[in-house]
Amino acid sequence: MVVRAASAVAAAGAVMAALASASVPTAAAEGDSHYTARSTTQFSPADGPVLTKAVTYNTKLVPASSQVTVTEEARTESTEVTLEVSGLQPNRAYGAHVHTRPCGRQPAESGTHYQDRKDPKEPSVDPAYANAKNEAWLDFTTDADGKGSAKSSHNWHFRAGEAQSVVIHARRTATGPGEAGEAGKRVACVTVPFGQAGR
Repeated sequence: MVVRAASAVAAAGAVMAALASASVPTAAAEGDSHYTARSTTQFSPADGPVLTKAVTYNTKLVPASSQVTVTEEARTESTEVTLEVSGLQPNRAYGAHVHTRPCGRQPAESGTHYQDRKDPKEPSVDPAYANAKNEAWLDFTTDADGKGSAKSSHNWHFRAGEAQSVVIHARRTATGPGEAGEAGKRVACVTVPFGQAGR
């Protein structure tokens, strides 16, 4: 009975975390090309009873109940993505990128980095493709309170259905040949449906 009760409490907590997430797309008046979508939610353990929108694979680096907000702003000829986090380890560097698939219970389920110009080879470690202009990199360093933020601006738009999450990595992103785009283990992920402007 005690085990069942504990499981029920854990499940209820995960459901509440899922319900706490908010995704608010806002389009400007007709004729205005500005589109904004903002998603705020809490991280939950990936192995929890309910797979939530934001999951942590390493509760030491990204504790359960830490928060994340992702904002996409799309204009006629540009896209801007902003990542904001709180409750993470203080004074620590993290890597982060937009990925092609939604988050799953396993880190690899979020797929590869989204690329405006796709590298014909995988994994993509060629700086000609794996770079901050062709991909959406959101590396950040937390402050003494565990808060951090990053912004990535581009002169292209996400292709609908091809950019579906932001993955947080254990270290900052490498840029050299043969390792470009690599940032260590995937420690957390938040599912975000990018590229919805005009749909």
